[in-house]
Amino acid sequence: MPDLRVLVLGGTTEGRALAGRMPVISSLAGRTSAPLLPPGEVRIGGFGGVDGLVRYLREALIDAVVDATHPFAAAMTDHAARACPAAGVPLLVLRRPGWTARPEDVWHRVPSLAAAADVVPALGERVFLTTGRQSIAAFAALDGCWFLSRSVGPPAPPVPRRLEVVLDRGPFSLEAERELLRTHRIDVLVTKDSGGATAKLEAARALRIPVVMVDRPPLPAGVPTAATVDEAVRWVGQLG
Repeated sequence: MPDLRVLVLGGTTEGRALAGRMPVISSLAGRTSAPLLPPGEVRIGGFGGVDGLVRYLREALIDAVVDATHPFAAAMTDHAARACPAAGVPLLVLRRPGWTARPEDVWHRVPSLAAAADVVPALGERVFLTTGRQSIAAFAALDGCWFLSRSVGPPAPPVPRRLEVVLDRGPFSLEAERELLRTHRIDVLVTKDSGGATAKLEAARALRIPVVMVDRPPLPAGVPTAATVDEAVRWVGQLG
């Protein structure tokens, strides 16, 4: 492995795994009060937009950047895609694959959270939201539905009038997910196409619960990508 200063824009399982494979500087956004910290050097907080990231890359003498942020962290990915060329630093986007529906699944793919809120009332009245605490506001006006939301931290207003919040962090087992859906009499699941663990989708499939699946935002054009940590490690190794 070449002796490079690598910045990992993290906050995901893949970002932590990458930090465990090589010396890196991991950057976390700081939106979670008790984040899971990766091995090695960690910085927490934003950069101050594209210009701030350019300054940091130059001042910290960064040789390469791996964007291992959440697939829906579109703003950070956009900033990295603009800042890295300006600073003359190579960029790789590390994204785990999204989910693929099986024939027995009942999925409704939508392009945005707003579109998800539009279709939910026609699908069910008791809704399980697993879209993250910053996404709850998109459903705040749906007074005809009851919502169960699960996130690491509590959501900020506005939120739906009828909302129960579960503060928890995965991974979750298939049996636990099935029990949660049964206990709360959930009849529609809303989630983002984040990829990774599939227990909630398997539970919804087993119980024939429809799923509203929010599509990922597109990646910036021309940026190389990797689907696995192994691919990212090889990319860094080739830079030397």
